[in-house]
Amino acid sequence: MSLTADRLRAIAWLVAAALLVLILQVHLLPALLAGLLVHELVHAMTPTLQRRMSSARGKLTAVVFLAVIIVGITAAAALGALAFFRSDASSLAALFGKMAQIIENARTTLPAWITGLLPDAGASTAGGLQAITVEWLRGHSAQVEAVGKEAGLGLAHVLVGMIIGAMVAVHEAVPGKAIGPLGAALAERVRRVADAFRRVVFAQVKISLLNTFLTAIYLAVVLPLLGVHLQLTKTLIGVTFFAGLLPVVGNLLSNTVIVVVSLAHSLPVAIGSLLFLVLVHKLEYFLNARIVGSQINAAAWELLTAMLLLEAIFGLPGVVAAPVIYAWVKDELKSAGLV
Repeated sequence: MSLTADRLRAIAWLVAAALLVLILQVHLLPALLAGLLVHELVHAMTPTLQRRMSSARGKLTAVVFLAVIIVGITAAAALGALAFFRSDASSLAALFGKMAQIIENARTTLPAWITGLLPDAGASTAGGLQAITVEWLRGHSAQVEAVGKEAGLGLAHVLVGMIIGAMVAVHEAVPGKAIGPLGAALAERVRRVADAFRRVVFAQVKISLLNTFLTAIYLAVVLPLLGVHLQLTKTLIGVTFFAGLLPVVGNLLSNTVIVVVSLAHSLPVAIGSLLFLVLVHKLEYFLNARIVGSQINAAAWELLTAMLLLEAIFGLPGVVAAPVIYAWVKDELKSAGLV
């Protein structure tokens, strides 16, 4: 019995959703994102090279060459990012440890009218905000160090994902035999997931680059000119970029880190950092609405809801994957005329 187009599409939806859940469950999200990144970069750059080629063999050679170059550059960028966060006395563990020390010493650096509002870490309410924050930062400092020890396995997954993405891009450049209706439906789902990834990630990279540029000027130029030299400046700039790849919430996370580190210098510097970052956050919120929101036709609250839900189910990988998955689901629903 032959299946209707609607049933084939429904089966393809279920298979694609199950695969995405499996990828999140077995911690292969970095490999998936790396593969999608290479695949989309190859597709974006291939037409420029192919216009200079006349034969089919020449066009295929161009695609293979481009795929190899992109895999190499992307792998080098990943290794560079890892080396960056392990330098500068810097590592993320050092940053977290510094934040814990700043908060723990807050009573000696803040005015009495502010410290009076903080819970007493040594009182019977030992679960107060200050004690909880210090304990959380120190606990997660150890977790970051553990993640660093497992970075080799993660990089291996990323490298394999990039190779798979390049192989898929090359395969698509070779004319092949026709596939069955279910295969075609599954291929369409893959195409839509890749398209959602391209729209969300490439738009968010633009926003994060602008946000990082403005923050770098503030931390590395404006503050030093005023005689203020914050510790771990390079790490703060790196955190700003990578956290900024997460829509909306990433900016809040990086802002919190910068304000806490600014507090180690003085309260006025912390207030100045907060005011500057609020302005940058307002700019990023506007850009999110104009760039990311327009790309997937979603408001900021929709993205936050999706990120909250997937974080509750899958943890941090759910937060990272939420914008892409939400963009894909919304695109599928729109194409079916359901929303």
